[in-house]
Amino acid sequence: MIRRHYLLLAVVALGLVLGGLFSDRVSRARVASVFPGDSPVAAKASTPDSKAGDDHAGQPHDEEPEGVVHLTAERIAASGIDTMPVEAGTIARTLSVPGNVVPDQNRIARVAAKVVGTVSELAKQLGDPVAKDEVVAVLDSREVAEAKGEFLAARANLDLQKTLFDRGLILYREKITPENQFLRAQATLTEAQLRHDLARHKLSALSVTESEIGGLTREARTLQRHEVRSPIAGRVVERLVTLGASVGVEGQAKELYVVADLSSVWIDLAVPTADLPSVREGQGVSVAAPNEGAPFEGRIVFISPMLNQETRSARVVASLDNRGLAWRPGSFVTAQIALGRDVVARAIPRAAVQTIGGEQVVFVRTAEGFEKREVALGTVDDRTVEV
Repeated sequence: MIRRHYLLLAVVALGLVLGGLFSDRVSRARVASVFPGDSPVAAKASTPDSKAGDDHAGQPHDEEPEGVVHLTAERIAASGIDTMPVEAGTIARTLSVPGNVVPDQNRIARVAAKVVGTVSELAKQLGDPVAKDEVVAVLDSREVAEAKGEFLAARANLDLQKTLFDRGLILYREKITPENQFLRAQATLTEAQLRHDLARHKLSALSVTESEIGGLTREARTLQRHEVRSPIAGRVVERLVTLGASVGVEGQAKELYVVADLSSVWIDLAVPTADLPSVREGQGVSVAAPNEGAPFEGRIVFISPMLNQETRSARVVASLDNRGLAWRPGSFVTAQIALGRDVVARAIPRAAVQTIGGEQVVFVRTAEGFEKREVALGTVDDRTVEV
């Protein structure tokens, strides 16, 4: 049983040999401790000085009881030993699962040709950035030329029928032309409007934009030119055709590019069946950074109701912010799923626990130095452990 008012933690990085013998030279250490009735002591130094090393000169180590290190306050300060109190803390309960990085399926697009044609221009290369609705390729298409021709003819006929209708309306109101002739002009105008609208919708179905439709002319080059635009912003991750290639015909390529927005990625996690009851959509997920920086935080967005027949695990998808493009699809990761937090009466840093002779120990601050104490460990997370 650890006496609460005496409990200290210690992490001895180098130089302090624990077991049966303890050297009198201490380099860079972390110790958490509480003096009886005093405030926590905290000290930090890079290396001990020679004066501190003389505190125990002439004292044989075999005179010290096992598990005890005699150090003066000056030497503790000079040795870079940090102390802190043992107190109540919070332990995060997590589930560690493997996964791999994949593109966010909501942020990936295959740019395809909706018409039959020949590739005449490729505006983007692999890795190029792409804006939404930016032209990435140009096709020469007889299908588009015919559709544009139909629209131009329908537009010209509509303009003519509007003019005839307006004149007929004036003559009808002045009772110069009979009513049936006016009604026929009205029906002809309605039919011309329907043909015009149909031709316009056909062009829209072929991905011809409203600005292109409004600027159509009878120039042959303009008629057969068909611009292919990206539906999303991102980067070109695949180019699937070459200049002069035929596209859109059955048996031939239809897709020109693959564009992906990697500012957000998915982590495909494999969660064992036994752990599924504790996993829910919306839970936080932490993934260690590839450059050993701060971990990336994400959220679970999907839990598959189906199990993998081979691994007997469920697919769990977490969304992760990737604005710095630190994560590349295809990378393997280990993610920590946050299950909850437990408040414990005594919590210490994991780094303060030493393993000596197969025992888990910490070092308790005493008036003369430090004393080894065996501890029983409870719940643990990345930084903190319950004792």
